[in-house]
Amino acid sequence: MSAIEITLREVEDADLPFFYGHMSDPESNRIAAFTSKDPTDRAAFDVHWAKIRADEANVIRTVLADGAVVGHTSVYGPPGEREVTYFIDRAHWGKGIATAALAGLLEIVTERPLLAHAAADNTGSRRVLEKCGFVITGHERGFANFRGEEIDEVVLALPE
Repeated sequence: MSAIEITLREVEDADLPFFYGHMSDPESNRIAAFTSKDPTDRAAFDVHWAKIRADEANVIRTVLADGAVVGHTSVYGPPGEREVTYFIDRAHWGKGIATAALAGLLEIVTERPLLAHAAADNTGSRRVLEKCGFVITGHERGFANFRGEEIDEVVLALPE
């Protein structure tokens, strides 16, 4: 079995339909929990992506696996509170893609500390973050749009 080649590049307009498809998956949204109010609302998706792409402080990259668009990863937020996020198409889970993508993003964005939040029961995402050096620094409760209720979440940090 050969290794999957993971690369990151700037987001292109042609990537957005892939992202919309990935982010509309009900199982992915259940696990991620902290998603948009209606992940199937294409107009809201387009407005959101136009806004985050226009903010020059955000670092957003398309994740490619063997040249195919499989997700995205980014750093956003104000200085001192910058946070990482990523979303990988469910068909590609369990292959080390999220870990490789986040590690690649952390080579691009060298500022520290960086923060992350994850649903407490999202063990896959917590494992990705911990493999990349993040440590749990706290616990919170937050409203998970997709689940329609408050849930436990973990706060993680990549220290300086």
